[in-house]
Amino acid sequence: MASSSSVGFPHPTSSLFNKKKNVSLSAFTSTSQVSSYKCKKGVSKEIMMVMAPQQSERKPATTGSVKNPMTMTEKILARASEKPQLRPGDNVWVNVDVFMTNDISGPGSIGIFNKEFGENAKVWDREKVVVIPDHYIFTTDERANRNVDILRDFSMEQNIKYFYDIKDLSDFKANPDYKGVCHVALAQEGHCRPGEVLLGTDSHTCTAGAFGQFATGIGNTEAGFVLGTGKLLLKVPPSLRFVLDGEMPDYLLAKDLILQIIGEISVAGATYKSMEFMGTTVESLNMEERMTLCNMVIEAGGKNGVVPADSTTFKYLEDKTSVPYEPIFSDAQASFLSEFRFDVSKLEPLVAKPHSPDNRALARECKDIRIDRVYIGSCTGGKTEDFLAAAKVFLTSGKKVKVPTFLVPATQKVWMDIYTLTVPGSGGKTCSQIFEEAGCDTPASPSCAACMGGPRDTYARMNEAQ
Repeated sequence: MASSSSVGFPHPTSSLFNKKKNVSLSAFTSTSQVSSYKCKKGVSKEIMMVMAPQQSERKPATTGSVKNPMTMTEKILARASEKPQLRPGDNVWVNVDVFMTNDISGPGSIGIFNKEFGENAKVWDREKVVVIPDHYIFTTDERANRNVDILRDFSMEQNIKYFYDIKDLSDFKANPDYKGVCHVALAQEGHCRPGEVLLGTDSHTCTAGAFGQFATGIGNTEAGFVLGTGKLLLKVPPSLRFVLDGEMPDYLLAKDLILQIIGEISVAGATYKSMEFMGTTVESLNMEERMTLCNMVIEAGGKNGVVPADSTTFKYLEDKTSVPYEPIFSDAQASFLSEFRFDVSKLEPLVAKPHSPDNRALARECKDIRIDRVYIGSCTGGKTEDFLAAAKVFLTSGKKVKVPTFLVPATQKVWMDIYTLTVPGSGGKTCSQIFEEAGCDTPASPSCAACMGGPRDTYARMNEAQ
């Protein structure tokens, strides 16, 4: 565990942070959570006596094994592999529920699929493949544009049901099928469901774990195999448990919570491990904030992140999917490799200083550091909740920005929210009005934009020092 004294955090043994080894989940059961999802049926009050039939003497079994309690991730993978029992380290063939790819790694995955399965091969299930161009979109770069063309040709050949195409680059609003950043679009379009396995050709596919499912990024070769078979060989990861309790101050976001966690365990602290988030604070978060938590598990080396599904999850999904799903929860006595506990009420706003996500510092300790440019966007910071939080900061300060401030909504829906949702305490002003008064750039077309650099004409990319 990394020492936190250098940035003014309480010692790990304080009430803010506690760690336990090899704990069991005895205090949390799935009973109440399951009942919130399943319909309540009437119970007959008529009582009847039933006499059990005479039982023959039973002898101890000489074959088989006793089922051991499993974590949420282990149970999801067990169901997906049709195994009654799994342990960390087991290698199993998993049935994939949803596969996602984008314009960065999609062409390579498609090339491998065609090479290995044949030019005339068909994907294993055209309704389980989701194709979302989002990275290098609003550019004149021919190679970047060609990537989207490859996705389009493949989707048409395969009759892919969920291809979120874009053709008119001059006006994203003229493309109703285009969504934007894949990880946010997956949730908004109803492709994230509790208990399922979602694989994608992007490291931040783990974002979808916020919905109580196993979600992780894979490479092009693996993706090519999944396209042809709907299966993938996976090693079951051990699980870490993070319990966040306490009332969350209104000046904190989920980004502060995950930076606190990464600062404690380091960028290698969860390497090929599952990170399960629980506690009263997590339960109070909306879905976008839970997505932020799971989005950044990869920054700690995590294989996947999961948040148990609850009424908040089910409410979010009500108008987004008609596909039936079954939530899965950790068993009461499930064994976790380590447990970490946090009192969120004692946390302060955090930043990650260059050049690592675990280079954590208190925001107030960085007040004298000069800022050259501001970028609000990406899969972890370009959601509606993020722009509302930014608008509140500008509204409270009442000041103009002193440096170029770029705004890149993750999806078309987020872009619409910026222009239509009123900010609490603003007297009816929208985010866009507050941003304009503060001197920010006009919200750009939804995409990954400068988050991954991209071609030289990518919006907000800094080609020359300013």
